[in-house]
Amino acid sequence: MNHAGLLLLLTALLAGPAYGQAPNSPTPSTKPKISPTPGTQASATPAATTLACGVLKAETSRTGATSNWTISSPAGKTTETGVLKNGPRFECLDGAILVVEFTSSAGHSFFDAYFADGTNIGYGRQQIDRRGGRFVLPIQAKARIAQPLRAAFDYHCRLDMPADPIPPTARADCLF
Repeated sequence: MNHAGLLLLLTALLAGPAYGQAPNSPTPSTKPKISPTPGTQASATPAATTLACGVLKAETSRTGATSNWTISSPAGKTTETGVLKNGPRFECLDGAILVVEFTSSAGHSFFDAYFADGTNIGYGRQQIDRRGGRFVLPIQAKARIAQPLRAAFDYHCRLDMPADPIPPTARADCLF
């Protein structure tokens, strides 16, 4: 066998055990083993989460990949179900407005605000800003919110559409 052939054979023999292992991958003896402790069961389903916000209540649970959430108010219940990438996340504003945010498995983010009188407003998350810890909604939402609760939000004038135009008198209330 010539010198080049011997070098090739030696390289193949030394590289053999490492072939197919990714760098920094654990060896079989160092792989972590996850098992439930005696007397318990492993669960892939997190516990239900609830939030009370004045007379509003939000509950969420998960079954496999599906998220379920219910918003309860004096006017009734609204139940949603979906496969989500993120959320639902609940937040209580001024002890009277329940905000729900979530991102669908397709990557579309949504914002809903629920009010004690049974009304709610919803927008795609791209229409909502957050500045200084406050939600900034399209100015058109202001007219749809009961007068005492309007101060919980700030407003912008970016969403001017023919089907939902911004009245010139409303522009003075816009941050931007």
